[in-house]
Amino acid sequence: MILVVLFWATVATAFKIALRYTSPLQLLFFGSFVATMILFLALYVQKKLYLIRAYTKKEVAFAALMGFINPFIFYFILFIAYDLLPAQVAMVLNYTWPITLTLLSIPFLKQNIRFMNVLAIIVSFAGVVIISTGGRFTSFGNLNPTGVGLALLSTVIWAGFWILNIKDKHDELVKLFYSFSFGFVYTAITLPFFSGYTIPPLKGILSLVYVGTFEMGLTYVIWLKALNLSRTTAQVSNLIFLIPFLSLVIIRIVLKEEIFISSLFGLIFIITGIILQQRFSG
Repeated sequence: MILVVLFWATVATAFKIALRYTSPLQLLFFGSFVATMILFLALYVQKKLYLIRAYTKKEVAFAALMGFINPFIFYFILFIAYDLLPAQVAMVLNYTWPITLTLLSIPFLKQNIRFMNVLAIIVSFAGVVIISTGGRFTSFGNLNPTGVGLALLSTVIWAGFWILNIKDKHDELVKLFYSFSFGFVYTAITLPFFSGYTIPPLKGILSLVYVGTFEMGLTYVIWLKALNLSRTTAQVSNLIFLIPFLSLVIIRIVLKEEIFISSLFGLIFIITGIILQQRFSG
């Protein structure tokens, strides 16, 4: 789980570096290809390749839908947000997805909402406002409003993906393989209508491989293994809260971004809301 925290804490920085050399759609194209290869290898090592063939036509169609949602739509929107915003802002705003998941679970999963859940949502939303306005509360300041909107939209897509994912009882690794396989196909079909197929310079290629490996592919494999080895999900999941804070440190050191006070305080509000939500959920 410590490896998961370290890897995912670097990806906001990796996104920004990769986007210096390529477009958001090309980043998704190369990243999803690398992730698909890694997930296939993981299935081979774990002797689970036969599970790919266990899908019915209806289940493959559902997997195709899931791949369209994530990675295709989700990462495409997320990468555009990163292209338009400072890494710290895009990263922190995207981290509000647990709160978005709570909101979507009310109508779609028929979950009850308590007073503390409402309070948690308000606290996290206050963090979003602080970050989005730079603490000014009256405007977006120097931030791109389209980027802010896309970063928040990505949380809705991600939360919706995981609500639909609950219905699929197949092996988690196989589901990820199908999602990234279909996501790669969708991106390959779409790319010629935008920037076309181009090979970035060596530094760009390395950053693309890094994103495909440590954001989309290998880290998910390690994450699933950590969950399998832990006595309870909470035992390892709580370490996830370290990611955004460590990510801010890496962004400052590598990208040389000045960390806004509004980003730090907004993140504290968001994390507080998520902790409250988890503490009083159920």
